[in-house]
Amino acid sequence: VQLQAFGGGLVQAGGSLRLSCAASERTYHMGWFRQAPGKEREFVSGVTLSPKITTYGDSVQGRFTISRDSAINTVWLQMDSLKPEDTAVYYCVARSGRIITSMVKRAGAYDYWGQGTQVTVSS
Repeated sequence: VQLQAFGGGLVQAGGSLRLSCAASERTYHMGWFRQAPGKEREFVSGVTLSPKITTYGDSVQGRFTISRDSAINTVWLQMDSLKPEDTAVYYCVARSGRIITSMVKRAGAYDYWGQGTQVTVSS
């Protein structure tokens, strides 16, 4: 499965960005991780195929919204009320099969990773 992410860029604090990720084939789980310089990779959000169950990291809950169109194997991440601490490289991820709930936020649970897209939030 190949993942291609789009939509990163530079935005001022309080602004919004929308990331998109297209997969070459359908997968059960799709989502996003991010990694800031000098920090560990962090789970951002994920969504299942059916039913569409969404999960968010604590630091983005209430500000980010994930959505998915399974017909075109695409997932979007709407990021609102951005903060400088949201600055990171964002990676689209996917897994063909199911992931048990306790593992959804673990990077090792995902088989496929996109190339990453830079999001920079200025203060």
